[in-house]
Amino acid sequence: MTTTPQAVVDEQPSIPDNLTIARTARLWPIEEIAHRMGLPGEAVEPYGRGVAKLDLGAEQALAGRPRARYVVVSAITPTPLGEGKTTTSIGLVQGLQLLGHAATVAIRQSSMGPTLGIKGGAAGGGYSQVVPMERINLHLTGDIHAVTAAHNLLAAMVDNHLHHRHGADLDPQNIRWQRAVDINDRALRSIVLGLGPRTDGIPRQGGFEITAASEVMAVLALADSLPDLRRRLGRMVVGYTRSGEPVTAEEIGAAGAMTALLKEAIKPNLLQTLEHAPALIHAGPFGNIAHGNSSIVADRIGIHGGDYLVTEAGFGADMGAERFFNIKCRASGLTPDAAVLVVTVRALKYHSGRYRVVPGKPLPAAMQAENPEDVRAGAANLIKQIDNIRVHGVTPVVAINAFPSDFSSEHAVIRDVAEAAGVRAAVSTHVRDGGNGALELAQAVAEAAESGGDFHFLYPESMTLAAKIERIATRLYGADDVAFSPEARRQLEAYQEQGHGGLPVCIAKTHLSLSSDPALLGAPVGWTLPIREVRLSAGAGFLYALAGDIRTMPGLGADPAAAHIDIDDHGEITGLF
Repeated sequence: MTTTPQAVVDEQPSIPDNLTIARTARLWPIEEIAHRMGLPGEAVEPYGRGVAKLDLGAEQALAGRPRARYVVVSAITPTPLGEGKTTTSIGLVQGLQLLGHAATVAIRQSSMGPTLGIKGGAAGGGYSQVVPMERINLHLTGDIHAVTAAHNLLAAMVDNHLHHRHGADLDPQNIRWQRAVDINDRALRSIVLGLGPRTDGIPRQGGFEITAASEVMAVLALADSLPDLRRRLGRMVVGYTRSGEPVTAEEIGAAGAMTALLKEAIKPNLLQTLEHAPALIHAGPFGNIAHGNSSIVADRIGIHGGDYLVTEAGFGADMGAERFFNIKCRASGLTPDAAVLVVTVRALKYHSGRYRVVPGKPLPAAMQAENPEDVRAGAANLIKQIDNIRVHGVTPVVAINAFPSDFSSEHAVIRDVAEAAGVRAAVSTHVRDGGNGALELAQAVAEAAESGGDFHFLYPESMTLAAKIERIATRLYGADDVAFSPEARRQLEAYQEQGHGGLPVCIAKTHLSLSSDPALLGAPVGWTLPIREVRLSAGAGFLYALAGDIRTMPGLGADPAAAHIDIDDHGEITGLF
């Protein structure tokens, strides 16, 4: 511990805003970035300045190259503001590069909902960004819009099926397929369709979800080829007949056209970090009701593109990392060599329960004062998330993502906690210093990856669906028990009988707590996880159990980021952050 209080901010000069840093970056030709990965020219399809699509033949073109070390970046349970997994992933790759390793980062594509809502940009921050920033945050290559179009085509064909009354006897009161749009719009959560004359369709209740929550997005992220994409889309369940039989997209006749709309979207996007490390940005499934990880296609290309492939899993280790291990790794056949657990001083202070953090609002002033005991009071969450990664046979490296308001005494507490848990810890200032600020972290990750582990899944496929949910809840979340509603038990029994019992499960709950109650911070004990409903994502290949009210269409705040985004007199975008 230091004897003289010393804030990290005193040691760190201020840096320009993210957009200014990104705009002053010198981009290398995207063909040069591809060459760094060993990709042949015919696999690279330039898509404007600094961006390219990768042909699906790229995986085969790299098949003879050595396999990279595979590293997943996760985090402790975050504050409502997020803790910087993306910036840490990017900074880590830049740090590995400075150590002499060829490294690639693979991350999800950002939804415009958060970009125009509270979060702002989602391509890193400071000197650990992927560029060009404006392209990434506003459309990129249009993949999300292609998902939106494919999703809504299916919705239109469902209603057309009802209107013409042919084929399967689809029950209008038991349709599970909503519409989608990549914008936060609470007014669309629940709507009435088909109002007007009879030619306008059958009146029924419907709604919208944000595109990231679409099963089509989850399918895109988990498909390993165009034929696999076609198969997965075809088996998605859109609703049920009056006798309770599932009706699929294949039966509606939409799967072929949906695949055609997604033919380009399945190709990963190649960009670069500020220090010219390759960056694969592809797919963006929701981190609550889906698995919250970037695409298998991107990882299968990146795993042969250098010495290290670093990928990010959404939310905390109890959510994104658990689904990375038990859903994504099952589907991809790839297994991790190391994990990174991102922690911040502010998150541990938040988990002390002594402060209230509100999205879009400044942190409480007292939370930014030096207080190592607040950090120690919230450390139970860090300890639990370390265990949640270790139970899969992978030992994490704790990455202390340094903020200007931190104090070195507070970092020392985190190091002590990590050391007591038997794991490496490293302070990283990658936002301010780029790869140079992540050198300690990169060295620790390289050592962890070299020592390896004994990766294994949390549960076998043969375990019943209910038992899988119970295993996750009790072993990872710390619940005493699971309370299934009568409806959830009926659904689980039906899914088992229909042959879906071998699928992995995803528990849809709040990301702000290990429990299903966002007010329970730290590592809560003595609680029961309620499961009110279980839904099938047959195309994606998992089931998701609803623990509480999970909204799939966010709303805008009182002062959304969209109100500050504009174009200046020179045609330059302003207001992105």
